Amino acid sequence: MRPKALCVLLTMIIELANVGIRPKAIDLDLLSEMIDLEVDGVTLTDGASFRGESFKADEKAHIRGVVAAVAEIACIRCLEPVRQNFEIPFDDIFVDEADEPTETELALEADDLDVSVAIGGQIDIAEVVREQLLLALPEKVFCKEDCRGLCPECGTNLNLLDCNCNDDKVDPRWSALRDLR
Repeated sequence: MRPKALCVLLTMIIELANVGIRPKAIDLDLLSEMIDLEVDGVTLTDGASFRGESFKADEKAHIRGVVAAVAEIACIRCLEPVRQNFEIPFDDIFVDEADEPTETELALEADDLDVSVAIGGQIDIAEVVREQLLLALPEKVFCKEDCRGLCPECGTNLNLLDCNCNDDKVDPRWSALRDLR
């Protein structure tokens, strides 16, 4: 019996030529190390799972299913980690690079914008999962709605402590407004 990580590594590539019209089930658990999101302040805590299927329709390969993962994302104000659960349903469409039109034939339609090219006739499921997670990440995450953030002077988390930094310090460009009090 192979270790789980090795089994996952062997089954993350789908050959486009092996995708048929009858759906084939895909059930993968990916370790956090296999999915590099390359986003500061975001960490997958327990890896990710993908449950779905592959099938071919209209000469295009479909990878359809649900990606599930848990990530810790840094609060935009205070940098405290916020745990977030993801369940992302999707349907990705792939074509072989040999079937991709040349520049002279190229006339994109709206449906073509959702089609990806399978380089070398292969679909990397880890890359599909990574892409879905990146698309699902929120732009801003707050630990709580009224997060006070960090002190700009000393860096203290103002949700936890009140610092003794001088609030009277004013940018010299705004000093004329201070006299209006």
